[in-house]
Amino acid sequence: MLSKKYTDKIKKLKDEFNKLKKGKESLLKILNEVEIPEAVYNSNAIENSTLTIDETEKILLDLEISRNVSLREVFEARNLGVVTEYIYNNKKRLEIDIETILLLHKMLISNINDKIAGRFRQAGEYVRVGRYIAPAPEKIQFLLDELLEKYQDSDEHVLNKVSEFHLLFEKIHPFIDGNGRIGRILINLMLLQNGFPPIIIKDSEKQYYYASFRLYDQDKKQEALNDFSKIIFLQLSEAFNKRIAYLKAQKIVSLSEYSKKKKESKETVFNKAKRQTIPAFREKGVWKIGV
Repeated sequence: MLSKKYTDKIKKLKDEFNKLKKGKESLLKILNEVEIPEAVYNSNAIENSTLTIDETEKILLDLEISRNVSLREVFEARNLGVVTEYIYNNKKRLEIDIETILLLHKMLISNINDKIAGRFRQAGEYVRVGRYIAPAPEKIQFLLDELLEKYQDSDEHVLNKVSEFHLLFEKIHPFIDGNGRIGRILINLMLLQNGFPPIIIKDSEKQYYYASFRLYDQDKKQEALNDFSKIIFLQLSEAFNKRIAYLKAQKIVSLSEYSKKKKESKETVFNKAKRQTIPAFREKGVWKIGV
């Protein structure tokens, strides 16, 4: 779980964000839209998609790409782009419930495998992740109902609630395919509904993401929650820093350029960025900062 030090920092960023965004909703909408290819690329890459971020962006814009890729990967990109935009546009009316989860899954898997799109695993349909075997199909409805009730009734800080929900959702693994991508979509839907910007869990850092699940599977639940909450905190801090920089109309420079101006080594500055002790953020994998 996040310590008061981290929750206080998020509150400070959120308060500043809320003050700056008044009258600039159109800018925030553009920032969210521009991030969609990056969000789609990273979420699909975590699931071993071979598409690059540039190829993902071209597919979402209905442009041709220079190499042959599978039709599945094309639909994975297009569908996840549609789902991502859908939650951005409908965050106020969507409920965190079974109906929403099934709807998002149907949108995600349609034209990829219509036989399983929009439904949970059925009798005889078992899945595993590595050595972990997910619960039997007959238990899915009960486990999800229990999880949803826990999320709604919890008085924990929202980032802790979101973290625990995600770890448990992935442990249940209710679908034959698409569990990770739907889980990450639900993280952002929950964040958006609580007044936070969406985050992007980076493929380049998936080793930390997967480490949280391994800890959870080993019954080191508190350690897993601590680690995953920290991941959410770091990505959310980046998301706030980016939006605050644009809302302030700051000049956006690379972190390399920033390190020269500050006369600090690149290593020092990049370490600060990774720890989020400076207001840095990434765009398409490149570290930047507003000055």
